Amino acid sequence: MSIHTDILIVGGGLAGLTAALHLQREGLQVIVIEKYQYPHHKVCGEYLSNEVLPYLQWLGADVLTLNPALISRLQFTTVTGNSINTTLPLGGMGISRFRLDHFLYEHFIAKGGTVIFDSVLSITNEGENFRTEISLKDTIYSKHVIGAYGKRSGIDLKLKRPFIQTKSPFLAVKAHYAGEFDRKLVALHNFTGGYCGVSTVEDHKINICYLANYQTFSKYKNITAYQENVLYKNRRLKAVLENSTPLFEEPMVISQIAFGPKEAVVNHILMIGDTAGLIHPLCGNGMAMAIHGAKICAELLKQWSDGKITSRTELEKKYTTAWDTNFAYRLKTGTILSNLLKKEKLSALAMKAMTVIPGILPAIIRKTHGKTLSVNPY
Repeated sequence: MSIHTDILIVGGGLAGLTAALHLQREGLQVIVIEKYQYPHHKVCGEYLSNEVLPYLQWLGADVLTLNPALISRLQFTTVTGNSINTTLPLGGMGISRFRLDHFLYEHFIAKGGTVIFDSVLSITNEGENFRTEISLKDTIYSKHVIGAYGKRSGIDLKLKRPFIQTKSPFLAVKAHYAGEFDRKLVALHNFTGGYCGVSTVEDHKINICYLANYQTFSKYKNITAYQENVLYKNRRLKAVLENSTPLFEEPMVISQIAFGPKEAVVNHILMIGDTAGLIHPLCGNGMAMAIHGAKICAELLKQWSDGKITSRTELEKKYTTAWDTNFAYRLKTGTILSNLLKKEKLSALAMKAMTVIPGILPAIIRKTHGKTLSVNPY
C-alpha cells in the first residue's frame, strides 16, 4: 500500500512528537513512525529545563498538568567528598519519559495525528520526494523526512554516518526507585569513570541514571557489583542507593553512546534530537535541546510550506546553520566538562575553584542551557 504525506517523522520520542505537534498545528500533513507502543521507559536523566515550558504550552501540551517535580537547585559532589550547591537559573521539572512521551503522543492523536507502529527498512531520496519502506510492506511517500530515531539505529548504518563506525567507550544505566529525596533538587554525583544524576519525577519516584566508562564497568560481573565497588565510593551516592528501593525488575542499560555533534542533515534527511547530536548527561539539558531542535526544524518546514524557503538546498543550509548556532557550543562545553571530570587532579582543582568562586557553577550552567524559547516564528 502507498501512503502520501507532507512530512514523515521517523521516531516518536520527545523530539519527534514535538515536531509532529508543531507541524500539525501549522496545518501540514505529518505521519510519525515509531517502533514501540506507548507508554515505554527510556534511558534518560528525565530533567526538563523550564526554558521549553512556554513553547510546550503553546503547542497545547502543558506538562505542568502531569504534576512533575519542580526542581530549582543543583548539587554536585565528587568521590573525595567535596560538594557544591547552587540555584538553577531557570529551574526545571522532573518528569519521566514514560509519562511525557505518552502525553505528547495522546495530544497528537487527539488532534487527528497518525502514528504507525513499525520499523523503517529504508529511506530513499528521489529528488523532490522521499520513498520510505517499512516492515508492514507499505511505502510512504513524503516531501520531507525528519530523523528522530534516537542515539543510534540501523538507519545510521545504512546512511554510513561516521559516528556509527567507531566504538564508543560509554554505556548508561537507568532505573526508578522509591525512597526519600528532595523534590526540588537534582544531584550530580561524580565517581571513577562516570557520573550519576539523581532527581525525582512525577509520583515521587526517584530517577537514578548514570553514565559509565565501559572499560571500568567490564571489570565487574554485574551492575550490583559495579555499583557497590565503584559508585559507592561517592558516599552521598551510596546513601541514596542504599536507602532507595528499586521499582524496575532490572535496570535499563544502553551501550555505544556517542556524544558530540553528528550531522544535522544526512542524505537530505533533517535530523533532530539525539539523532542530530547528544550532549553529555552531566549538562542535564538533553530533553530541552531535543524540544528546541524540533521547534527549529518545524518552523523552517513551515517557511518552506509558505514558499518563504524555495529550495531544499536553502532549507538544509538554514537548518544546519540554526542547529550549529544553538547547540554546537553547548555540545563542546559538555565534552570539555566531561573530560575534565575524568581526570582526578583537574576535577579536584575545579571543585576547589568553584568553592572559592561560587559564581563559576551558575556560569557553567548558563553555557549549557538556553534562554526561554519564544513562541514566535523562527
